This record gives sequence, C-alpha cells and structure tokens, in this order.
Amino acid sequence: MTYKAEYIWIDGTEPTARLRSKTKIVADGVPLPDWGFDGSSTNQAPGDNSDCVLKPVFSCPDPIRGGDHKLVLCEVYLVDGTPHPTNNRAKLRPVAEQYAAQDSWFGIEQEYTFFKADRPLGFPETGFPAPQGPYYCGVGADEVFGRDIVEDHMDACLAAGLKLSGINAEVMPGQWEFQIGPAGPLEVSDHLWVARWLLYRIAEDHNVAASIDPKPAKGDWNGAGAHTNFSTKAMREGYDAIVTACESMGAEGKVEEHIAGYGHGIADRLTGQHETAPFDEYSYGVSNRGASVRIPWQVEVDKKGYIEDRRPNANIDPYNVTRLLVNTCCAALEKAGQV
Repeated sequence: MTYKAEYIWIDGTEPTARLRSKTKIVADGVPLPDWGFDGSSTNQAPGDNSDCVLKPVFSCPDPIRGGDHKLVLCEVYLVDGTPHPTNNRAKLRPVAEQYAAQDSWFGIEQEYTFFKADRPLGFPETGFPAPQGPYYCGVGADEVFGRDIVEDHMDACLAAGLKLSGINAEVMPGQWEFQIGPAGPLEVSDHLWVARWLLYRIAEDHNVAASIDPKPAKGDWNGAGAHTNFSTKAMREGYDAIVTACESMGAEGKVEEHIAGYGHGIADRLTGQHETAPFDEYSYGVSNRGASVRIPWQVEVDKKGYIEDRRPNANIDPYNVTRLLVNTCCAALEKAGQV
C-alpha cells in the first residue's frame, strides 16, 4: 500500500520567502526519503546547477486528503549535504540546543488578511468600509468576513495535530489571527509554517487569497503582526528574570539586530500608531500595547510568567524570531545567573 506525502518547503524568494510543495507517493512502512527539486524555479539555485534537496524534519496527518496521507515539512539542503543558505531552521537548531536547559516556550499570534479581487475581504468595490472598531472579535455578516474559511482552517490544524491554541477576528475587515503554542522554538516554528500552508491551501478552495503582508491596507488601518510570547523556566518562576529578558532586548545593537530579523516592511507597520511602538525605539511596559515588549498585567500580579514581543511582522520567518529571542534573552539570563 502507498500514501500521498505532501513535501512542503520554504523557498528563496526575497524579501519574504514563500511556501512551496509537491506530492510524493510513498510506500507504507518506508522512512520518508530525501527528495530533489529544481532550485532554479524557487530562487534557490542557478539554472546550470539547479538541484537542491528536501530533507523531511516534521510530518503530520494531512487533513485535506485524509486517510493515511501526510504533510511533510522539509529543510532545504545543497547536494553536498550542507544546509542551503535560505535554511533558517538549520541556523536555529544550534542556538536552541545551546540553551535547551532554560526550556524556552513560545506562543506566536499569526495575523493575516483575506483578499478577494485585489482588496481585503469585506472592503467594498469602491471606497472603504466603516472605520475600525466593531470588527475585532466581532459577530454578524456586517462585521465579520471569511469565517467559513477560518473554521475550516481551525478544524484542519486540529486534525493535523498542530498546537493551535485559538483564533479570533482582528481589527480590520477580512483580518484574522490564529495562535500556535505553547511550544519550544523548533516545534512552534514548524507548526506555524504548516499552519500557514494549510491556510493558503484551504483559502484556495474558497477562491480567496490569504496574505501575511504587514500593512495590507494603507491609511488608518491596523497592520498585521506576529506577536511573539516568550518565556523560560526562570521567567515562569520569578519576576527578576522577566525584567532581565526585557532589558536584554534594549541593549546596544540588539534593537537593530531584532528588527532586521522581524520581517520585511516593518517600518510601514511599526509607526507608533495602531497599537505599535516606533520600529527604531525600544520600550517595555506592563499592559502597554504601545510598547515594543508588553508584560501582561497578570504577570506583574503573579510576579512570574512571560513577555510579549509586539514587534514581529506577520511575514516573519519564525525560525529567525525564535533564534533571536532565545539567543538574546537566554544569554542575558545565563550571564545574570537567573537560570
């Protein structure tokens, strides 16, 4: 007997990578094999040396095809056996292993926008809808657009065994969010990429496009982010570690380093308006959605918990964001003896 394995990978498109996938027929009981592809068609190789290699790293049930079929997330390698330069998962692995004892947890809030006929779903053919206000967590056909797709996507993520923890309608018409986590840096990133693939694939069946553009509508409309909730064992046990982590991200050179890895077009979204802090200024505060990093009010009350980095764009590569947070915060906690 055989089954269909949908091999999924991240391409080399700049400035924001895209997902690609193709189907392999695999015999039952056989380990998932490596598989080649044409890197010259995915911005990952020249035409005269085009072969690249897919190495399976995570698989789960395929909720679209059903049965024994699988979704297979892959890392991209060169034919000499080294990770491809676009393989950001390979760059995360050694950092995650170095600080594994600190037991980092992540929860990523993926915002996205549905588009139909080149405009956000729910926008009229001419002009604009009513201003922001009623759409966030709204209900009713005049406030919410695309719920059927969102429900299908939620069911698919759960059937696939992904660590989906919730959904909600967002501030702009046609804009939604799903959350992945809590999970470690590699797991949360793997699950987010597969959840994105499922979102695009399911929206395709509805003749709608899902976009992770960080500023999908110009003007007085919220952008789309990927707020990243982060904690270590020490942070979940004490408030001093929370403060150390927050301070570490404002250290010399760290603001620029993180912003560079938090998604293309970040200056368009982090303007200091629409619940954002300016991209070139760093701040943190309790219950402050206008700060770079928010400490939830309950964390201050309990004197332990997690922080929310509000800067990452919707179009992040989560392997980059988790690597930066682990590397910066865990190194600072280790230096302070708070591990």
